[in-house]
Amino acid sequence: MIGFLKPAPPIQPLPADRVDPSYRRLRRQVFVGIFVGYAGYYLVRNNLALAIPDILKEHPEYSKAMLGTALTALSLAYGLSKFLMGSVSDKSNPKFFLPLGLLLSCAIMAVCGTVKSLYASLALVIALQALNGWVQGMGWPPCGKTMVHWFSTRERGLTVSVWNVAHNVGGALVANLALVGVLLFHDWGAKFYFNAIIAAVVAVVVYFLLRDTPQSCGLPPIEKHCNDYPPEYSSDHERTFTFKEIFLQHVLTNKYLWAIAIANAFAYFVRYGVVNWVPTYLETVKGFSFKHSSLAWSLYEYAAIPGTIVCGWMSDKVFKGKRAPATILFMALTLVAVLVYWSNLHGPLWVDYAALIAIGFLIYGPIMIIGLHALDLVPKKAAGTAAGFTGFFGYVFGSAIAGTGVGWIADHWGWRGVFITMVVCCLLTMLFSALTLGHKAHSESRDTQSQ
Repeated sequence: MIGFLKPAPPIQPLPADRVDPSYRRLRRQVFVGIFVGYAGYYLVRNNLALAIPDILKEHPEYSKAMLGTALTALSLAYGLSKFLMGSVSDKSNPKFFLPLGLLLSCAIMAVCGTVKSLYASLALVIALQALNGWVQGMGWPPCGKTMVHWFSTRERGLTVSVWNVAHNVGGALVANLALVGVLLFHDWGAKFYFNAIIAAVVAVVVYFLLRDTPQSCGLPPIEKHCNDYPPEYSSDHERTFTFKEIFLQHVLTNKYLWAIAIANAFAYFVRYGVVNWVPTYLETVKGFSFKHSSLAWSLYEYAAIPGTIVCGWMSDKVFKGKRAPATILFMALTLVAVLVYWSNLHGPLWVDYAALIAIGFLIYGPIMIIGLHALDLVPKKAAGTAAGFTGFFGYVFGSAIAGTGVGWIADHWGWRGVFITMVVCCLLTMLFSALTLGHKAHSESRDTQSQ
C-alpha cells in the first residue's frame, strides 16, 4: 500500500478533561468532511446521463442502448471497485483516500468535457466511463469507515441517514451546476468540466477536514467514549484485520449480508432506471427541454433528503433497530409512485414532477438502510468491505443493468417494458429484504469500572 495512505498510528492519549470537547469538535468536523466529500463525488459521476441527448444529436449513429453501454461500464467498474477498494479503505487513512479518488474523477470528467473528438469512438467513451467508475469506488468506503469509528451503534441510524443525503445534495447539484455551466460557457461539454472544477475545490477542503480514527487523535475508541458496545466487542475489534479475515470470517460467510446485497441490486435498478433516463425520457419521448428535465432530476434528488432521514429515524425508533421493515415499507410505496409515473406516459409535466418527487423521497431510504445494515452486520474494521460488498451487487447487478438494460428495453419494448421491469424489481427488493427480518441492530452498555 502507498505509504501516505496507511492508517494513522495512535498517539499519546489526551488528558481526560480534553476528551469530551475534542470528541465533539472532531466528530462535527469529520462528519462535515465526509458529507461534503461524498456530495463532491456525485458532481462528477453521472454527468454522461445529462449529456446523452446532446451526444445523440451530434452522433445519430448511436442508439440509446449503445450509449447506455457506457453507463453500464461505469456502474460495473464502480461496483467492482467499491468492493475491492472497500477492503483497501479498511486498511487506509480516509484523510488521503477520499480526496485522492475525487481528484482523479475530476481529471477524467475534465477530459470528457473538453475533448469532444473522443465521442467519435464509442469504445473510448466506454473506457473513460469505466475508469471514472473505478476511481468513484474510492468514495463510499472511507465514509463508512469514518462513521463506524466516530459514531457508536445507537447513533448510526440517524447519523447514516443524515450523511446519506449527501448523495442527493450532490446528485441534485450535478444537474443544477451543469445547467449553470452550459449557460456560462454555451457549451454542453460544461456539463462535465464545470462540475469537475467545483468538485476539485471540494476535494482540497475535505483533505483539511478529515481525520483517521479517534485513537490517531489521542482519543479513546468510540465504544468506550459512548459506553455503547456491539455484541462480543473486545480489544481485537480495534486491530486491523487481514484481507483473509475480512473476506472469509466477516463478509462472504454472512447470510444476512448476501440477502441485503441481492436486495440492493433490485433497488439500484429502480433508482438508476429512473434517474439516469430522466433527461432522455422527458426530452425525447415527451418533448420537454433540458431546463425542464434538469429540474425534474433535481426534484427527484432533493426529495430524497427528508425521505432518507425519515427512513433512518423509523428504523431506529419505530422498528427498534430492525432495518428490513423500513426497507419493505418504503419499497412498497416506491412501487406505487412508479405506477403513477408510468400512467402519465402522455400526460402533463407536473404529474411527472410529482411522481419523481415521490420516487426520490422513497427509493433512497431503502438504499441507505441496506448500507447501514451492512455496517451493523460486521466489526468496524471490516465495515468498508461489507458496504462495498452490498454496493458491488447494487452497481454490477442493478445500476449496470439499468444502464444498457433500460436503453435496450426501451428500444425493443418501449417504455412500457421499462416500467414493468421496475415494478418487478420493487417486489424482489421487498422479498430479499424480508429474509433479514430476524436480524436487529443492538448494542450494550458496560460497567466502566470493570473496563
